[in-house]
Order: sequence, then C-alpha cells, then structure tokens
Amino acid sequence: MLPPVKKDRVISHLPHCFSTNAALHTKDGFHPQVKAACQVQRTDSVSFNLAKVIVVGDVAVGKTCLISRFRKGAFDKNYKATIGVDFEMERFEVLGVPFSLQLWDTAGQERFKCIASTYYRGAQAIIVVFDLSSVSSLAHARQWLEDAMKENDPSSVLLFLVGTKKDLSVGASIPKTRLLINKWIAKKKTATMKYKFEDLLMCLQSIVPCYIASSLSLSPQSPEQLSQIEQEAIRLSEEIKAEYWAVSAKSGDGVMNFFFRVASLTFEANVLSELEKSGARNVGDIIRLTDSTEADRTPTKRKSNCC
Repeated sequence: MLPPVKKDRVISHLPHCFSTNAALHTKDGFHPQVKAACQVQRTDSVSFNLAKVIVVGDVAVGKTCLISRFRKGAFDKNYKATIGVDFEMERFEVLGVPFSLQLWDTAGQERFKCIASTYYRGAQAIIVVFDLSSVSSLAHARQWLEDAMKENDPSSVLLFLVGTKKDLSVGASIPKTRLLINKWIAKKKTATMKYKFEDLLMCLQSIVPCYIASSLSLSPQSPEQLSQIEQEAIRLSEEIKAEYWAVSAKSGDGVMNFFFRVASLTFEANVLSELEKSGARNVGDIIRLTDSTEADRTPTKRKSNCC
C-alpha cells in the first residue's frame, strides 16, 4: 500500500497560467466533466492516472535543475550534465484522485540525441526549455520541438516553452543585494552587536558580477534585455501553440506553480480523452480512479547511457 500523497502535492483547483498572451487556455477551473468524473470515481479505466512528460532543450539551460528544484525543494549548485536520459516519478493528488507524472530529463548534447530521441514516443506533454540569458537557446527551441514531435501525435500532446534562469537579471539581483547591504550597515551601527565582514563580502559577490556581466553583454541581463527575449519567446509560443513560463530554479520562482500547471492540464486532458474513448454519457459511466496504478509501481529513477 502506497503512502498518502504529500500535502504539498495536492491540487484542488486549476493553477493559473503564467501569461494570458501565451497559454493553452485561460479558464479559471477544471472542465465540468473532469470534476464530475473525479467526484463519482467509478468504472474500470485507470490509464489516465499517469502522464509521460519529456523535457528537452540545449545543454546547460537548466533542465535537470528545474526538475530537481521541484522534487527536492532546493537548488543543486553542483552541475552535472545528463548522460542519455534520467527518469523521475512525481506523485500528485488532483481533485482527490491519485496521479503521477513521469518526468523524462533528456540530454542536451548532440552526441546523446540518438539515445534521448528513443524516449520521446508516447508523451502527453513536451517541455522545451531555454535559457533566458541565451538567445541562441531560444532559437534552438523550435528544432528541439520538431525532433520530439516526430515521435508523437501533435493533436494529443500539450506543449510548454519554459525560460529558465529568470534570476539572472541585474534588476532581479539589486533588491536582494540592497537588503544585504542594509543588514550589514545596521549591524555595524549597533554597538552591542558584533557584525561580520563576511556579510559585506557576500554583498559584493552578489552585485559585482551582475554589473560586470551586464557591461560585457553577458548574462545576467538588464530588465530591458530580459523583456525583449521574453517577448520573442511569447511570439514563438503563440506560433507553436505552447504555453509560456519564465522560472528560476535557483530562487524557486515559478517552479512549483509551473509543475502544478503541467500536472493539472495533463490530468484534465487524460480524463477527457478517456471519456471520449469510452463514449460515456453519464457521470456514473465514466472512469474508476484507484489508488493502485502501474505508474506507482514503476521504479522512481532510471538512466540510459547507450544508443
């Protein structure tokens, strides 16, 4: 018997999109038929209790960090390139129903494409990841999507275009740095409190690289540069009919909401697909939602290192 789903993985309402200009839909709630199916919890099919999600994009755009941040709630500073494919399973409860996401983290290196592409087939969602500080990674997003779609039916796959490293903006770094400086000054002015010089070093380490990189046109970017690449990303999202998100694995900004959105939309799509296949017309005819699925019996992680 599986333990209950963690409280922070319970979804009771449809999460909002990141941008109404590039969203799969902007409805405030789940489809009425989906809510009815979850309330009744009857009949024989459990195939929609699982969704396969593949994550693609250039090397070092932050695919693994994005998944790790969501699963572990922390940022992993020790970067390790994915070799082949990594596989993770994340359990949810959506509208009171057990649901699992298979997260397939694929390698971005060219030499591993032959391995990764073999795992593209059968996806319910494709997440194309790019680096908000790298225009080239956004330009390559279209090709990554085309490669993934060769193995899938365009009519049955949800697409997401995700910009990572949102924190790498001078504008985003300054407020945090100001807080650190003010904290250091306050300590210094308080005679009864011993301040640490390390606090000032932390401030300098935070702010100096931002200004140097900005002056050299490297990442981090200015808010204006970030806005420009986001506008281009939204245009691409509209063109390929994908939902756009901007997140930061380092700060955690937007990560939880994004994966909750992916889980909710794939769950909704799977339920509606099952309803259509079964030809159900009455609430009691629809789908049985059980606690035991093939997804839950799948190993939590696996790697592939060969073609």
